[in-house]
Amino acid sequence: MEKIIQDKELGEILLRTSTRAKHYTLKISKGKLTATMPIGGDATRMWMYIQDNREKLRNALLKHPARPLIDEQTQLQTATFHTHIFRADSSKFVMKLEKNILHISCPIQTDFAQEEVQSILKGFIERALRYEAKRLLPSRLHLLAQKYGFSYSQVKILNSKSHWGSCTIKRHINLSLSLMLLPWHLIDYVLLHELCHTIEMNHSERFWSIMNQVTDNKAISLKKELKNYHML
Repeated sequence: MEKIIQDKELGEILLRTSTRAKHYTLKISKGKLTATMPIGGDATRMWMYIQDNREKLRNALLKHPARPLIDEQTQLQTATFHTHIFRADSSKFVMKLEKNILHISCPIQTDFAQEEVQSILKGFIERALRYEAKRLLPSRLHLLAQKYGFSYSQVKILNSKSHWGSCTIKRHINLSLSLMLLPWHLIDYVLLHELCHTIEMNHSERFWSIMNQVTDNKAISLKKELKNYHML
């Protein structure tokens, strides 16, 4: 069961039941609230749960607002290219990455509000980000590792939506393709962050001491700056 509820403060709320749900849960994603309850759950009880957490939810929505539509007005600037989205006399969506511009041609009758259209456009941008990430990030990581004396086992480019990067105990470094949405000094900060984890796996004082050594004592300020950016 799924039902949309409109709330003046919280906006659109998706009320749903799930066979996997064992508890009443609230989740915010892309500026929208999803309220999930077990099969046979009580909608009134769920609404009371929302009411009890209204202030927290309101604050969370302010921190995680809905993303704007990707359309002809979108001017996304990445580390290596910017987007040019336009309509053309064609029945197909076409993308081309050329001379630091990602051209995305859309059919004249395109309705950018449609979820399917947003999925197509986002997919094109992700493809371009993945291409650029694979082309540039491994060599960038290798360069920084050599410069500061780090070593790692391997590097992979993933489409992570929750972490800019990660490092395993085996010193396998995973990097999100969304890193290409950042300016280069923040990309380097994330790469150095993961390289430091090859020495210190947690975020102890020793870890931040190493980070400061490789960022000219700017680790904390760079960490704060990174919070202003979001993944695709």
